[in-house]
Amino acid sequence: MREHFASRFGFIMAAAGAAVGLGNIWGFPTQAASNGGGAFLVAYLVLVLILAFPMLVMEVAIGRYGQANPVDSVRKLGKTALQKRLAALVGYAGMMVPSLVLSFYAIVAGWLLAFLAASITRMLGWQVVTDWLEAFGLGRNIVWTLVFYLLTILVVQAGVRKGIERWSARLMPALFMLFILLFCYILTQQGAMEGLRHYLVPDFSRIMDSQLLISAMGQAFFSLTIGGCSMLMYGSYLSRQESIPTTAFQVTLIDTGVAFLAGLVILPAMFVAMHNGVTIYGEDGSLLSSDTLVFQVLPALFDTMGPVGLGMALVFFVLMGIAALTSSISMLEVPVSYATERFKAPRPLMTWLLGSALALFSVVICLNFGTLFGFVIRLSTQNIQPLVGLGFCVLGGWMWGRAKLFEELVKGTPALADSLFWRIWPWYVRLICPLLVVLVIGSSW
Repeated sequence: MREHFASRFGFIMAAAGAAVGLGNIWGFPTQAASNGGGAFLVAYLVLVLILAFPMLVMEVAIGRYGQANPVDSVRKLGKTALQKRLAALVGYAGMMVPSLVLSFYAIVAGWLLAFLAASITRMLGWQVVTDWLEAFGLGRNIVWTLVFYLLTILVVQAGVRKGIERWSARLMPALFMLFILLFCYILTQQGAMEGLRHYLVPDFSRIMDSQLLISAMGQAFFSLTIGGCSMLMYGSYLSRQESIPTTAFQVTLIDTGVAFLAGLVILPAMFVAMHNGVTIYGEDGSLLSSDTLVFQVLPALFDTMGPVGLGMALVFFVLMGIAALTSSISMLEVPVSYATERFKAPRPLMTWLLGSALALFSVVICLNFGTLFGFVIRLSTQNIQPLVGLGFCVLGGWMWGRAKLFEELVKGTPALADSLFWRIWPWYVRLICPLLVVLVIGSSW
C-alpha cells in the first residue's frame, strides 16, 4: 500500500522545504535590491500568482491522480500507447532534474556544513582545524559533500512519514525561528536601515523594465521548483481528502515568505558589513550574491562583531544547512520513489544505492570542478527544468484534458465545482502558462 503524509501540515512543511532552498536566501534578496527593490517584489508576487501557483496546483494534481512516482504518474495521463510513451519521456527528463541538481547542490551544502563546523571550532580555539574547514580544498570539499549525502540518505531511507514528514515538520519551523532571531539582532546594528531601504523602497520607474520582469519571472518559476518533479511526487503522497488549491497556496505563501524574510536579513546584514568596512559591491558595481555573499561577505561581517559574531555565524550556517537539507531530501526522494516502485525493492536499499551513486558523481564533479560544476548547473536548471515545466503544461492541460484535471482538483473541496475562477483555471494552464514558460525558456537558454 502506498504511503501518504499523515497530515496536511506534514505535506505543507515537506513541500515548502522542497521549495525553500539556497536560492531563496542567497539569490532573491540581492536580485530584488538590484532590480528596483520594492518594484521587483511587486512584480515577483504578481508572477508567482499568475505563473508559479497555477503550475504548482497542476503538478500536485497530476501527482495525486497518478498515485505513483513521477514517470508512472505522467504516463497515466496518456490515452493511447504513443501518448503514454511520450508522457514517460517527459517524466524521465523530469526525474533527471533533481538528480543532477542534487549532484552540485550537495557540494555547496557541504561547504555550508564545513563553515558551520568552523564556527564551532573557532569557539573552541582550534585554529588549525578552522583554517582547514574554511579553505576550499579538494579534500575538505569531498569529505563534507559526503557528510551531507549521509544526512540526506538517513532521512529519505526512513520513509515518507518517519523520515521526510517528521524531519520537515521539525526543521521548517526551526528555520523561521532562526530567521527571526537573526533579523532582530541585525536590525540593532548600524547600517541596517540603509539595507532595508535598498530592499523595500520601490523604484516604480523600473516596474515595466523587461529585465526586471524576466528576472522576476525566472525567480518565481524556479523558486517553487516547477518542472523539478518534487512537487508532483509529494502530490502523490497527499490524501484525496485534502484541498489541492488550499495546500498549494499555503506552500506558495511559505516559500514567498521565506524569500521575503531572507531579504529582511541579508540586505541589512550586507550594509552593516559595508559600515564595518567589508566590500559588498563587485567590480561591475553590482551587489555581491550567491556563494561570494555567503562564504566571504557574511563571514567577514561576523568577524567584525567580536564574540557575538561567533554565535551569529553559528545561527546563520545552521539556518543555511536546514534550507539545504529540506531541499535535498525531496531531490533524492524522486529517483528513490521510482526505483522502489519499478524494481519492487526495499526503500532503504534503493536509497543507499542511489544516494551512493549520486555521491560518487558529486565527487567526480569535485575532481573536475572547473569543467563540470557550471555545466551541470546550466544543463539541469537552465536547459532541462524549463522544458519539463512546459511538458507538464502540455500533458496536464492538453493530454489529460480539462474535465479530468478539474475533477481531480475538486476532490477534497467539492465547493470548487461552483467556482468560476477554478472552472477557468484548466484553460489558463492550457493556454497562458505555456506562453509564460516559453518566456522563461527564452531567458534561461
